[in-house]
Amino acid sequence: MTYTHHEAEIAQSTAACGINPAKFWMHHNMITINGQKMAKSLGNGITVEQLFAGEHTLLEKAYSPMTLRFFVLQAHYRGTLDFSNDALLAAEKGLKRLMEAAKTAQNLIAGASNEYEIETIENALKAALDEDLNTPIAIAQLFEAARVSNIASSGELKLNSENIVKLQSIFSTYLFGVLGFIPEQVDNSKLVDGLVKLLLEMRTTAKANKDFASSDAIRNQLALLGVQVKDGREGSSYVVD
Repeated sequence: MTYTHHEAEIAQSTAACGINPAKFWMHHNMITINGQKMAKSLGNGITVEQLFAGEHTLLEKAYSPMTLRFFVLQAHYRGTLDFSNDALLAAEKGLKRLMEAAKTAQNLIAGASNEYEIETIENALKAALDEDLNTPIAIAQLFEAARVSNIASSGELKLNSENIVKLQSIFSTYLFGVLGFIPEQVDNSKLVDGLVKLLLEMRTTAKANKDFASSDAIRNQLALLGVQVKDGREGSSYVVD
């Protein structure tokens, strides 16, 4: 049964994307929802599509693929994983903290002395992954690396150039490489759309009050930003050059 399932996944992925999706397959233990077994009768099943869209009664918002990956890796693959909106929120915040610390590490300035041996974290990471792929302990060590990165950035901890390179390597090797996290692009399209429409509403109000100077100023400033305002019978709209 398992072998057939893997073959089916390989066939579908190869047909859709032209590549084999994985070299190794691992099976995770039971997933529960808020402490209950996932079942159709309970109405607590969540698909990946619903998770990414945020379209489920148990979800407060949409969550990214990387957040889901981080959430899953916080539990050992042999253990039960309890799925909840609060757990996803915590995973999202935790991953953001690690990603920001990785960026911070890239900008650290080396000191003449050294007050922390980064090799300690690296050795603990290797030991955790050698211990039946113990990702929860590995992630705990990455948080230790994040703590060191942030303290060093504040100037409260001195690191020499050798240890800064090791710290940077920990994030690139383990966070991005072994665990497979990818920095995500923030989608600001809804924010931009909302701000432009707010300006158009302000322009409409200015025109209604015969404040044509302000109305023209809003239109001209938007034009400088590549936003062309179109006035019509049903109001104003915009297009981006």
